[in-house]
Amino acid sequence: MKREYLKKATLTAKSDASEVHETVRTILADIEAGGDAKAMEYAAKFDQYEGNVLLTAEEIEAAGALVPERLKADIRFAHDNVKRFAEAQKATVSDVEVEIVPGMIAGQKAIPVDAAGCYVPGGRYSHIASAIMTVTTAKVAGCRHITACSPPRPGVGVAPAIIYAANLCGADKIMALGGVQGVAAMTFGLFGLPKANILVGPGNQFVAEAKRILFGRVGIDMIAGPTDSLILADATADPHIVATDLVSQAEHGYNSPVWLVTDDRVLAEKVMELVPALIDDLPEVNRDNAFAAWRDYAEVIVCSDREEMAVCSDDYAPEHLTVQAEDLDWWLERLTCYGSLFLGEETTVSYGDKATGTNHVLPTSGAANYTGGLSVHKYMKIVTWQRATREGAKQVAEATARISRLEGMEGHARAADVRLAKYFPDEAFDLTANG
Repeated sequence: MKREYLKKATLTAKSDASEVHETVRTILADIEAGGDAKAMEYAAKFDQYEGNVLLTAEEIEAAGALVPERLKADIRFAHDNVKRFAEAQKATVSDVEVEIVPGMIAGQKAIPVDAAGCYVPGGRYSHIASAIMTVTTAKVAGCRHITACSPPRPGVGVAPAIIYAANLCGADKIMALGGVQGVAAMTFGLFGLPKANILVGPGNQFVAEAKRILFGRVGIDMIAGPTDSLILADATADPHIVATDLVSQAEHGYNSPVWLVTDDRVLAEKVMELVPALIDDLPEVNRDNAFAAWRDYAEVIVCSDREEMAVCSDDYAPEHLTVQAEDLDWWLERLTCYGSLFLGEETTVSYGDKATGTNHVLPTSGAANYTGGLSVHKYMKIVTWQRATREGAKQVAEATARISRLEGMEGHARAADVRLAKYFPDEAFDLTANG
């Protein structure tokens, strides 16, 4: 059976690709040349903010006092979960030493990057969870210096809960600077900060473009597009829960795709019937985003069976993938392309976004075909080393010389030749390419 689209998107994430490259490139060049003063100039222009950029200990303490105790407890709960999962991930990477051939030893070391810059969105929504996800993983990885950067609001500054979360999770410095200017400040080492080795965290199209342009001179977690979510559901799924989950992710933004893939037409039609009322029931700012996302970007697809559903899902390679269907173990084994997987009605993307412990900085726009999301591993360099005895390197040197000459790289060959001549002066070796 061919996939049947009961609802087809009229736009894609690329349909809204704004011409922001030149604007971002200009801002980055201005700030690199003009330093702190130019960054502050852009902060005044875009954020209407002229306050302190690097928050003092007193300001951090004052912000914490404004956060309700219940919310503090929730933030600590989420932080504990993210930390516990990050520690488990880190334990999967270990230093390695192996004797390749007698006398030739090679090894692996996992070394955390020195300085991490964590961008925490604070515009339309105050992304408390992003502070938890990015700063905690950097801390567990062992980064020596962590800067958390979040856009201030006019006359208010950075949201107190973001400040509290960033401080709790281990940020060494918290910076009230948003957008391109915030990314630039962390990259160029402004305001007395160390230059970031890696930039992580979600952001708007200008933040994403800044990271894309800077990639190479600094590492990044990924180039992110609008968040997207796909639900795989069969006849056993609850239509109301499926519809609610779709709407919950559509509220991210007007261009956030949500997709339902099912082998049950009755379920698909019921979900499509329920979604509009669920959107109408949201607060206005959320409603507008969800309405536009559902209208322009959402899709509902009917497949013939679960294998075709799985193929369809892997083709989309969604950022978030939910399965509300029978035989969850089959789906876990079968599915291969997703940022994070949510198995069963008892979990939901919202859990992962906020407090489960898995990271919510995930690949979008099909990038899950080739990469996973943010983890302690993103902050760590897996480097290699080697050591040898003279006898242990003998066979390696011979092979190296001959392979190098066959490639036409005589300089490489001679680096092996001189060692063989020094260590084994009484032996003859055939080191020609065609020996």
